Amino acid sequence: MTPRSALRRYLVVCFLSWLPTGLMMTTMILLMTERGLGLAEIGTAFTVFSVVTLSLELPTGGLADVVGRRVVLAVSAGFTVVALTLMAMSTTFWMFVLTGVLKGVARALSSGPATAWYVDTLHDLEGRDADLRPGLSSGGAMESAALCLGVLAGGFVPLMVPPGTVEPLAVPPLLGAVAAAMLLAVVLLALPEPSHRRASLGETLRAVPATVLTGLRLATGHGVLRRLTVYCLVAGVALTAVELLTPGRLARLAGTAELGSTAYALVAALGFAGSSAGSAIAPRAARLARGPARGAALGVVLAALSLGALAATAETGGPAGLAAAGAAYVVMYAGLGITSMLSLEMTHRAVTAAERTTVASTSSLALQAGGAMSNVGLGVLATGAGTGVAWGLAAALMAASSLLFARLPALRPGGVAVVEPERAASA
Repeated sequence: MTPRSALRRYLVVCFLSWLPTGLMMTTMILLMTERGLGLAEIGTAFTVFSVVTLSLELPTGGLADVVGRRVVLAVSAGFTVVALTLMAMSTTFWMFVLTGVLKGVARALSSGPATAWYVDTLHDLEGRDADLRPGLSSGGAMESAALCLGVLAGGFVPLMVPPGTVEPLAVPPLLGAVAAAMLLAVVLLALPEPSHRRASLGETLRAVPATVLTGLRLATGHGVLRRLTVYCLVAGVALTAVELLTPGRLARLAGTAELGSTAYALVAALGFAGSSAGSAIAPRAARLARGPARGAALGVVLAALSLGALAATAETGGPAGLAAAGAAYVVMYAGLGITSMLSLEMTHRAVTAAERTTVASTSSLALQAGGAMSNVGLGVLATGAGTGVAWGLAAALMAASSLLFARLPALRPGGVAVVEPERAASA
């Protein structure tokens, strides 16, 4: 295998990993409503998904570091096939709860192994000094492109289903299951496991808890990783602020829930396109800013300004309000895309292969924890004080998080800090 072929395989996996999520995203709530679930039941099903994902993030990350990336990716794809097929067939609350459990397992399993596979493979081919930034940037862009295309397809495919054949809202999750089956085939046929020692079942059961503890110690004790983990918490709050409050805002602007749903599909697709663009230009941002930490800080500032613009235009109505919301959404996701890719590079330079996926899972855990903590709070704040106030709070937190990247030391592969001689006294 060559570095170029490894990158191609990584990009295909990135695309197919997130295409199912994009396909089901637009119609998921509408399908549950159509099948008779109320808002409280829908919220419970979402909570089950979040709890399962949060509970399994670190153990499954440790599992991937012990038994290998390929096995965990394959199992994740299999769970996704079953979960989305069940979603399309579910007719009761408990069936949707089971769907949430299966999706949570799949999401936890998929957090980190693909990136770890690419980094380990590139290190095998080019050594520990291999340039990770272009490949990781392209992978992030591919994930966002998959979400963008999936959201658009999921929003418009139901309109093209012939009457009397299959329930239109069930088609997007079925297509997502097909995409997950394609991912399973690619993982099994085209992703050879990078070099690592094979573990027995007993060794695996003993090693996973130790690997999880090592990853936690790194994430909380390593200076660079600790700051990146805190940033992920804040990013979770920011993403929740827009994803929770934007649909209702667009529905009010559009006039009806149906038109608001279509508007949200388009705005979300534009947002993911912005994220893809941000990921793609992350290497250039790092060069222009003279370092990944400064480039990441620029992305954070851009996202904070966009959230501030959303807050400032929260009461703007008509087409101007729709345009302002869409533009701010795109720019915010572009800024987060830049920061996400450069943070990912710094994370992988701070760890070794032994705990690579576990630390990546810690970042994902922090992101989801930030969202979980703010899910109810932001909704209550928006109800009592207005959507603009909630967005303004998220913008302030995001702006403050840019300080986390100030004077962040550069890293050589393996986590060795590079301290400039003239800065040694203050490092």
